[in-house]
Amino acid sequence: MDLQRLPVPREYNTKYVGLDVSKEKIAVAVADEGRSKPRYIGMIDYTVGAIDKIMKKLGESAELQVCYEAGAVGYGLYRLLTHLDIPCEVIAPSLIPQKPGDKVKTDKRDALNLATLYRAGELTPIFVPTEDDEALRDLVRGREDVKEDEKRAKHRVNHFLLRNGRKEPEGVRKWSVRYWEWLHTLTFKRLTSRSIFQEYVQQLRESQQRLKRLEKIIKEEAENGVHAP
Repeated sequence: MDLQRLPVPREYNTKYVGLDVSKEKIAVAVADEGRSKPRYIGMIDYTVGAIDKIMKKLGESAELQVCYEAGAVGYGLYRLLTHLDIPCEVIAPSLIPQKPGDKVKTDKRDALNLATLYRAGELTPIFVPTEDDEALRDLVRGREDVKEDEKRAKHRVNHFLLRNGRKEPEGVRKWSVRYWEWLHTLTFKRLTSRSIFQEYVQQLRESQQRLKRLEKIIKEEAENGVHAP
């Protein structure tokens, strides 16, 4: 065998890519392995095509290490890069080192800072949930939102009754069966008052019905979902 004809393994220069991500745009910066000054690549659209194009321009997937801050944009970018076989980590924003007095924030500076700190190993990644995990989180968040709606609806009913001088009978606990029975007996002289009272009560009823539906789904997930075991 002619050893001189064997392919020589390629040595990769790792590129640490910092992405400052917003709803529609992504600022891209790169810190090459070593101690060279990080480079600002520019701003791209937050689209699959633009992301794929810039990553191919930066280098092969084996050369890249990508990071971005956790935030409102979620984990779609992480899943896209992972699908492209590009290593990516989502960074905990609260654990990013901050320089004293450095309060000026721009997309460019944030991307450069991420790339620099990522190369230095000073960033803390978070656990990225699976899509099933994320769906369950959304379900629980949805229930919390409806609980807030129910609370506000109860406040509206309470304040309306207070303004109109109506107080529940002695010994009747608020929002008990007897309390609801009392609510249904209330009448008001003016049509406007009757109308708004009925609207407030209806809003509360709808919130409670939504809450029951969501809690039923949560119960089903707890018994039969991916995390049931």
